[in-house]
Amino acid sequence: MKKKIAIIGAGIGGLTLANLLQKSSNFEFIIYEKSETLNLEEGFGIQLAVNSVFVLNQIGFNNLNKAELFNPKELNFYSNENKVCELDLTQFNNETEKYTTLKRSTLIKFLKDKLFSNLIRFNKTLETVEQNQNTIKINFKDGVSEEVDFLVVSDGVFSQTKSIIEKKIFKPNYYGALAIRTQVKAKDISEFKAENISLFMSSKAHLVSYPINDNRDINVVCILRKKLNEKKTIEQLLSEKFVNENKHLSNLFKGDLKSWSIYTSSKPIKSIFKKVFYIGDAFYAFPPTLAQGASQSIESAKELYDLLIDNKQNIENTYFEKRLKKTIVINNRSRLNYFAFHFSNPVLKIFRNEFLKRLIKSKSFINRYLGKIYN
Repeated sequence: MKKKIAIIGAGIGGLTLANLLQKSSNFEFIIYEKSETLNLEEGFGIQLAVNSVFVLNQIGFNNLNKAELFNPKELNFYSNENKVCELDLTQFNNETEKYTTLKRSTLIKFLKDKLFSNLIRFNKTLETVEQNQNTIKINFKDGVSEEVDFLVVSDGVFSQTKSIIEKKIFKPNYYGALAIRTQVKAKDISEFKAENISLFMSSKAHLVSYPINDNRDINVVCILRKKLNEKKTIEQLLSEKFVNENKHLSNLFKGDLKSWSIYTSSKPIKSIFKKVFYIGDAFYAFPPTLAQGASQSIESAKELYDLLIDNKQNIENTYFEKRLKKTIVINNRSRLNYFAFHFSNPVLKIFRNEFLKRLIKSKSFINRYLGKIYN
C-alpha cells in the first residue's frame, strides 16, 4: 500500500521533496500552501552549490534552458575599493554539476511545472495535528482533515506550523542585520567583472553581486548591520553604512530597492511526534553569509527522501542527527564569515586581507572549509 505524505509549504524544500517522491510508486503526496498562488514574479537571485545541483539534476534541472541561469567561475573579494583575491569556483564543479546562480522564481517555476497541478492545494492553513497509532491526522482551518503516514513541514523561518505541532511558541531571532536588494544590467556597471560573484567587505556592511541569467542581469544584495529599533530610511542606511566607504558603487542603488530584516532560527528541534519532519528553513534558517539557504533546503529534502525510500523504522533520529550535524557546520561558518566581512579596524582589515590571500591558495583549507559543503 502506498504511503501518504502531507507537505506543508510550497517553497524550494517542499517542492524538491515532492518532485523526488513523484519518481517513486510507493508514495502519494499533497502539498498544502497557505498562499493563494506561488509568486513567480520575484526576480531576486539565489546561489546553488554543486551539492544541490546534483539533487536537482535527478529531476531534470540539467534540461533547464541555459539562458535562464548562469555558472560563475570566480568569487572575487574586495575590501572597499581594492580587490583582495579570488576563489576559483570551478574547482568544485564536474561535467554535469556546476556552481549555479539564477532567479529564485525560475527555480520555483521549474519545480512547480514538474508536478501535476492537483498536487498543490492553496489557501490551506494548518489548525491542529493529532498523533494516532500509525497515522497522523492534520486538520485545516477550512474544516478539511486528512490522515497521512508522514507529515513534512517546509514553510520557512516564520512558520506557525511548528508552534501548532509542538504546542510551543517558536520565534525566530533577529540577526541584527537588514538585507537590501536590487537588480542592475551588466551594461550599466563597470566597477567589477559582471561574469563573476563579487563580495565587497566594509565596516558595517557587505555587498554581494552576481549574474542570474545569460543576459547578465545582476542581482545585488547589501547586508548591513542595523538595530531593530533604528528608525532610518533604506537610503539613509545605505549611505551611512555602505556607500560612504564605497562611493564607486553608489550607482548600483539607483533602481527599485527591496529590503527585509534578517532572522535566523533559535535551534533545530526534533518533533514530539513520530513521522513528523522539518526541512529547509523550517528546520533551521541560516545567516546568509555562506549562501547555503536554498542549497540546504534542497539537500534536506533529498536526505529525507532517501530515508523514506529505504523504508526503515524510526527514521526520525537518523534524519535529525544527520541534518543537525550539517547545520552546525554551516551555521558556524556563516557566522564566522559575517564577523570577518565587517572588520572596521584598519589593522584588522590588513590582517584579514592577507590571511584571505593565503587561505584561498591552500587547497587543503578550501576542501575542509567549503569542499565538504559544496560537494
